[in-house]
Amino acid sequence: MEKSKKSSRRKFVKKLAGGSLLATTAPGIILGKSNESFLLEKKENLYEKEKFSANDTIRLGVIGTGIIAFHNIDAALAVNGVELAAACDLYDGRLERVKEKYGDHVFTTRNYKELLDRKDIDAVLVATSDHWHDRITIDALNAGKAVYCEKPMVHKIDEGAAVINAEKKNNGILQVGSNPVSSIVVAKARELYRSGAIGQIVLAEAANDRHSSLGAWQYSIPPDASTKTVDWDAFIGDAPKVGYDSKRFFRWRNYQDYGTGIAGDLFVHLFSWLHFITDSNGPERIYASGGLRYWNDGRDVPDIMAAVVDYPKAETHPAFNFQIRVNFEAGGKGGGGWKLVGTEGSILYKGGSLELTRSKFADAPGYGGYDSLFTFPEATQKAFIEEYNRKYYNRRKSIIEPSIEFKAPEGYDSRVDHWANFVAGIRDGVKIVEDGTFGLRAAAPALAANVSYFDKKIVKWDPVKMKLK
Repeated sequence: MEKSKKSSRRKFVKKLAGGSLLATTAPGIILGKSNESFLLEKKENLYEKEKFSANDTIRLGVIGTGIIAFHNIDAALAVNGVELAAACDLYDGRLERVKEKYGDHVFTTRNYKELLDRKDIDAVLVATSDHWHDRITIDALNAGKAVYCEKPMVHKIDEGAAVINAEKKNNGILQVGSNPVSSIVVAKARELYRSGAIGQIVLAEAANDRHSSLGAWQYSIPPDASTKTVDWDAFIGDAPKVGYDSKRFFRWRNYQDYGTGIAGDLFVHLFSWLHFITDSNGPERIYASGGLRYWNDGRDVPDIMAAVVDYPKAETHPAFNFQIRVNFEAGGKGGGGWKLVGTEGSILYKGGSLELTRSKFADAPGYGGYDSLFTFPEATQKAFIEEYNRKYYNRRKSIIEPSIEFKAPEGYDSRVDHWANFVAGIRDGVKIVEDGTFGLRAAAPALAANVSYFDKKIVKWDPVKMKLK
């Protein structure tokens, strides 16, 4: 390899690793023989060195203490100056577990309004079943609380406007909990995309494949579950009235009345990172298909779903397509990831790392191989090659460059960074990375995939006005 080309690659890779890559700095051709790998730096631990008095401590109340709530509580408490003060759940056993893990000082109740009425609660985590998200979030904002609402922000698309109105009316702080948008890995992908490292985006792909009963939401049900330990009527809320069913309560993701299925639980994450990286308002057409192929356990949502999504041209990106797939019976092998494909490269995310691969088309079209040239008479082939060589003399050949990998540190949890952003928004007015508008623009196309699947139609969405067409 020529010395100048080695030097160009070293400079380019150094800029990529250091976070200062600009579109104008990328050389036309980069060659190399080996891949590069870099460890990403964690974000600064906000407020780590500060000491907070009791009056300065952010006191957190949690509404809904299922699986994701416990992960969120741990992430919230990893941010200095946050204290768990109260918890609400409709199953007594979970309230008992909260006290076991976090202390007897935590106030517990079955009635979330009792929690909101407390003057000592500054912020609220809403981690209930999806059908309660909008109501509790609005009530919490109206009560003057900062709100961290788990994704999807709403159960139905038409609930989104009311949540955003409550956020604006109260000048409230609302963070939607799709934590990958605060990830250092996704931030690096955003930087690479904005730098022009992959050229113009033409396609995005994402998949989440699972092969386990727990991955398919067949969660454990406690042996003491009954109408005595579970407030079934409160759980039902505005959903259709049915008799007590422990599976519906503890495995609510499997039912349309309370959850949003694959689309609202998993697609929404994929829309969130895509919109964050590309600064997109969202797609304009969504079509989904799938079926209930294996988990015939009473659920009324599919266990396989795929969607094709069209993004229109915008100021921040050209028109492109997005393909999504989730499979809950993945033949003995799970896994997943996402990929951005551009005209000059791709960014692949998998397992907490990014792989950047850059390639450029040749200036000449090429010939031979799977080509029509061999079908010409020999004299014509010879004439074609001679003319080709004259026309494309000394033009650049196709280049596929060695990949560059970026890894998150071992044990890194983007959820902590997401909570740190939320806390910084409360303490210092730092911009919330995933507010109500962002949350709806991620949730709506995901929920539109449900509409498409169940109604067997293409759904049209206005990503700017945030309305169905």
